[in-house]
Amino acid sequence: MTFPGAVADRETAAYALVGAPLDVSTSFRPGTRFGPRRVREFGEQFDDYDHHTGRHFTDLGVYDHGDIGPTADTADYLTFLGGVISEFASDGAVPLLVGGEHTVSVAAVRALNPDVFVCADAHLDLRESYAGDEHSHATVARHALSVADRAVVLGARTGSEAEWERASEGDVTVISPERVADWSPDFDGDRAYLSVDIDAADPGFAPGTGTPEPFGLAPRELRDVVRSVAPHAVGFDVVEVNDRD
Repeated sequence: MTFPGAVADRETAAYALVGAPLDVSTSFRPGTRFGPRRVREFGEQFDDYDHHTGRHFTDLGVYDHGDIGPTADTADYLTFLGGVISEFASDGAVPLLVGGEHTVSVAAVRALNPDVFVCADAHLDLRESYAGDEHSHATVARHALSVADRAVVLGARTGSEAEWERASEGDVTVISPERVADWSPDFDGDRAYLSVDIDAADPGFAPGTGTPEPFGLAPRELRDVVRSVAPHAVGFDVVEVNDRD
């Protein structure tokens, strides 16, 4: 199925939705490969008209490219996925990536080359590797910093000692869950990429994720993050949706 209201064709799209059902480095509860399908299914319940903006979703020019299935080699998959994202961006469409595990964000960041990586996430994701895997979902922010000049991690509440030490360096800003409501972007013309790991939300609101952490964000706080970053963003993703039931 395609995302409800994504009625634009490839040539005229202002936004391009791409499903990326990667689910290989999940460390607790697998199932993110079902994320793109479930996001599309739950989109059925929403009205086309948005009172806040006064616009209809069907008028926004969203094209659903479908899913790009994973390959045996994660590095090769990220390269191929990044190529697809790069093509959409070259054609003037803003890529909207739906995962899949958080690792897929690396492909988009490499393709879009933002100045700042903005990530709503329960975890710092600053490891060099996890369980021997340099492409683990726990390494995303570190990979992003090989492209972006800096990272802002919103809602982080857990990480290894080494990750917190890395986060204390000048190119990383961590906004605790308690401070997210008062945060506003100060990008000064910088191009941003926004990644929303659904585990940033408190599991009382969003239990369908692979590595839930308590004391997270409320839905309104996540919504406000998206609204504030969107005007600066060259691409977006929603990842780690694992609502199998």
